[in-house]
Amino acid sequence: MRLYLNSDVGERPDALRDGSEEELLRLLDWANIACGGHAGDDESMAQVIGLCRTHGVEVGAHPGYPDRERFGREALDLAPEAISHFVFEQVRALDAIGRAQGLPVHHVKPHGALYNQAAVDPAVAHAIAEGVRRWKPEALLVGLAGSDMLRVWQELGFAVAPEIFADRRYEPDGSLRPRRFPDALIANPEEAAEQVRRRGAGAVTVCVHGDTPNAVAIARAVRRSIAG
Repeated sequence: MRLYLNSDVGERPDALRDGSEEELLRLLDWANIACGGHAGDDESMAQVIGLCRTHGVEVGAHPGYPDRERFGREALDLAPEAISHFVFEQVRALDAIGRAQGLPVHHVKPHGALYNQAAVDPAVAHAIAEGVRRWKPEALLVGLAGSDMLRVWQELGFAVAPEIFADRRYEPDGSLRPRRFPDALIANPEEAAEQVRRRGAGAVTVCVHGDTPNAVAIARAVRRSIAG
């Protein structure tokens, strides 16, 4: 099975200004675009979607907790209905901009704390799915390979894409090492590519975060790895 390369993008205005975001997008199959929660606005969404059109990249929505101060990386104590609502609103906003450019949303991948919670908490995974269902019941959902979130989404009738990470270290139980640890990120391109080779069985897509140090070099190494 082909392994699609994805990245979380549209989160850093400086990366759009200096061209490093586009350099990364040239290497991708799928882009997960911040859509107004943890980061991003109408202007950045339109700009990144335009770059996706130029480089033949599928557009994905990357909804996160509406908490820009902490970049959506801390869980908020919200009811499931509130989670469903902001997921729906964020995905719908990106899709409207994409459709105006002839490039509708291809998939949805939660961001940060929302993603990590969904991996272990079926109630959060269910809330995300209900928000996405309001937008499009047949949507493709991207989630952590081997996690409960994929099981919940499949039971609800969604297509899923199991995801692995090139630039994040894992705990023995298969969860991602929390970012508070200094070794949570993998910045060495060859080490990242080796992790993809080691963990790739059964996955559909592999992520390199756009804000990881050395992200473009990592993406190049991973691209070579999955092409071979």
